[in-house]
Amino acid sequence: MDNIKNKSLLSILCEPGEHALAIDNPADGSVVGYIPWQSEAEIDQCINKSCLAQKLWQKRPAKERSCLMYRWYERVMDNQADLARLMTLEQGKPLAEAMGEVAYGASFIQWFAEEGKRAYGTTIPGHTGDRRLMTIKQPVGVAAAITPWNFPIAMITRKAAPALAAGCSFIVKPANQTPLCAYAILELARQAGMPEDVLQVVVHHSPEQVGDLFTHHPVIRKLSFTGSTRVGRRLIAQSAETIKNTSMELGGDAPFIVFDDADIVQAVQGALASKFRNAGQTCVCANRFYVHDAIYDQFVSQFTEAVKSLKVGSGLEDGVQIGPLIDVQAKERIFRTINLAVEQGATIVTGGKPLDGCFVEPTVLTDVQHSMSFLREELFGPVAPIMRFTNDEELLEQANDTIYGLAAYFYSRDISRIWQVAEALDYGMVGINEGIISTELAPFGGVKQSGFGREGGQEGLEAYLETKYLCFGGIQ
Repeated sequence: MDNIKNKSLLSILCEPGEHALAIDNPADGSVVGYIPWQSEAEIDQCINKSCLAQKLWQKRPAKERSCLMYRWYERVMDNQADLARLMTLEQGKPLAEAMGEVAYGASFIQWFAEEGKRAYGTTIPGHTGDRRLMTIKQPVGVAAAITPWNFPIAMITRKAAPALAAGCSFIVKPANQTPLCAYAILELARQAGMPEDVLQVVVHHSPEQVGDLFTHHPVIRKLSFTGSTRVGRRLIAQSAETIKNTSMELGGDAPFIVFDDADIVQAVQGALASKFRNAGQTCVCANRFYVHDAIYDQFVSQFTEAVKSLKVGSGLEDGVQIGPLIDVQAKERIFRTINLAVEQGATIVTGGKPLDGCFVEPTVLTDVQHSMSFLREELFGPVAPIMRFTNDEELLEQANDTIYGLAAYFYSRDISRIWQVAEALDYGMVGINEGIISTELAPFGGVKQSGFGREGGQEGLEAYLETKYLCFGGIQ
């Protein structure tokens, strides 16, 4: 913390006490700091202030909102190193990855600063001569979000930036494991001139109580959530009472397919990036590997050697590629999964050994069958189960055999096969000869029980806009 030059990013820190939340470093278990949490009454006040602020914010010209957002973007990038170090301390990911996330998170602020100026309506040819028809776009209103710990900056800016650009006020509850990053980017937004009540962060010791308050509060018109399908189901059900506009980015079970005509070297590199980024703790991580029998042994050999070379350790150490899992419970869950896989017949090729603290050795499993029960849920850790396949049709059936539909990946050089497989995969996003697919330029989201709604791209702005139809009559 002494290496963080911009001390204003740490202004939220407080002394330990009854109403203070401890933030732990998952790499060594030390306490990074304490922050105060608000009562439900205080959060309710924040929501009401957000409502008043939104009425003024939406009246500002889109260009003026854009200028403020550009200033915010510049301050985030000016403080990239400090934000990255803070992220590594409270979340654990390697510093190089944290630097990348700060830039990725800032890219949404920059993108939507421009997109907000393009909330176009339409002119509709009239059905009678005395009428003129048109539509305009208006902000949804007060928007709230609940964000996860695995991308503590990007998951906030990906929601906040389009909301603010559209003219909504925005209030976010970050994960209790990683609130410091949320408060840090809030501080930078205020330094950039963002009105205080237009963008707010709230923290409470009970995330469930905040979810209850957000979903039932009549002032909140939009709720965006990134997290597990289990929690998403509950939030959707609770939001039904107020018929709230919701966006849900939920769990994933991504297949990673390598066909017999693939570039194996390219596929191995894509598999490493897709599987082991953030120690496998991403919703779009490759969860199930399907490799054609003709190249299976070659792929497994090259992939295993690459996995063995990954350096595990504290994210602040030079050259570390795999940091800790978020907490001990996450580590215990991963080892229960590995043990279950072995009980069901899988073979550990590399990894699988317990390490100190919250660290898990990157693990490759072979002799895996599609029917094994441990494949039915997100692994959310550095474990790669690899299966053989010989028939494309059966492969696609297995790849789609899941309640989830967030992301999928495949490698092939046959253009006919590429089109057929891309269209057949029942997922919201498909990476073709590419293991990293997320960008501010394109819509991010899933189908089936991976949720609904899109973030990023032009669709991201639409999520915070309502279409109003205007009918002008009496025109002679």
